[in-house]
This record gives sequence, C-alpha cells and structure tokens, in this order.
Amino acid sequence: MIIGSIHDEDMEGIAFSPAMERALSYLRETDFSKLKDGRYEIDGDRIYATVSRYQSKPEEECRPESHRKYADVQFMAEGQEFIGWCAFTPALKESTPYDEEKDIVFYERLEPESDFVLSEGCFAVLTPKDIHCPCVAIDEKPSPVLKVVVKIAVDLLEEEMR
Repeated sequence: MIIGSIHDEDMEGIAFSPAMERALSYLRETDFSKLKDGRYEIDGDRIYATVSRYQSKPEEECRPESHRKYADVQFMAEGQEFIGWCAFTPALKESTPYDEEKDIVFYERLEPESDFVLSEGCFAVLTPKDIHCPCVAIDEKPSPVLKVVVKIAVDLLEEEMR
C-alpha cells in the first residue's frame, strides 16, 4: 500500500510504473466536480476510473474486500473517510466468495487492522494483497464524499515490471 497527496511535490522523485503515472496524472488533471458518477476509460479495460458520490457509512455497514485482477488507486476528490486495512494472510476468512465478474471478495474482518483517513486530495494505492474496508464514516458521522477509484489491471503492472 502507498498513501500520498496528489499534489505532493516529493512524490515526483518516486519511480512509479507507467500505468501508475497515467493514473496519477489523470487524477491530478481532472476536475471531478464536473463529471457525473460512472466509469471513465483511460486505457480501455486496462486502466479506468469510477467516479462515485455517496455518504460515508458507520463501520458496521462496511465490509473488508480485495480484488484479484485490478489494483485500486483510491482518490478522495471531496470529503473524507476512514479506510481499514490489513495485509493478506491465509488466516483471513472470506464472508463472500470471490466474484470473478465483479473482481471482488469480501472478508469477515481485518486482522490485524490498521486504519487511515483518506482526506481530500489524498490517494491510496491498494494491490490485491491489500485487504481494505473503504467508505467508513469519521467519528461515526456519515458525510458526503466524492471519490474516484482508478483500476489498473494487475497483468499490465506485471508486464511493465518485466
């Protein structure tokens, strides 16, 4: 997992893959307040963004999840939320089996759990080994957010590393 600010000048010295650079550039250069909710292609099914407006929720209404085909770059355009996190271990128990079409599996709980605040202008890169529980309200007080999730195909990232 990587956490950072989209406007942090220190991030320029980090060597991201070309696909990750495309995702971060898209997030830096797009005014999401002018876009409707929905999917926006950056590079077909290999890199795309989903824009969502919603209310953050009480923690008990949120479920830990992970993906197998895509890495997430979760970006908070407006608002803030907690995201729970833990690294994948075989001890984690699935609550809902992997859905290949939706590329998602849900878990009973994060163990051990760490939390961080995804605030306006910040992003988190989450790989398939990063179990995460997004959408959690700060101080149990639901609030509106505008979040963008850029999906990057894992096979594209692996191809770029060769």
